[in-house]
Amino acid sequence: MRKEPSRGKRTRRLARKTRRAQRLAGAPPATLTVTFRHVEPSPALHEYAQRKLAAVAKFVPRPCEMHLILTVDKYRQHGEVTVKSGRFAVTAQEETRDLYSVIDLLVDKVGRQLRRSREKIAARKTRAQSTGEVLAAVEESEPGFK
Repeated sequence: MRKEPSRGKRTRRLARKTRRAQRLAGAPPATLTVTFRHVEPSPALHEYAQRKLAAVAKFVPRPCEMHLILTVDKYRQHGEVTVKSGRFAVTAQEETRDLYSVIDLLVDKVGRQLRRSREKIAARKTRAQSTGEVLAAVEESEPGFK
């Protein structure tokens, strides 16, 4: 005889949601390292990169490390970003005439890659049918089968 009444789907889902929120709140935030090559490090540029790349961190379920390299060669503004989370790593490179637009393009590219990889992982997690489900499907499709 049970002492505790069974919990329904909604209660279990709410409990999972609160546990996940607590786990994510306790997780360290994404760390960003910015390297400037052949250009003076600007606090405004660093803060802009921090703000833009913080939005990318929401696509990664674990704490991640991001490394942004900004390079200036004459009129070429080049940027490269690497996002690492556990064994998972994403890299992107862009080149334009403005460092701010380089950061925007890098954020778009990395966000697209992370979303795509997340969708692939979600698509892979389909459960195989059990033997009972297979037999029930066969019985329904063939009325004379027994």
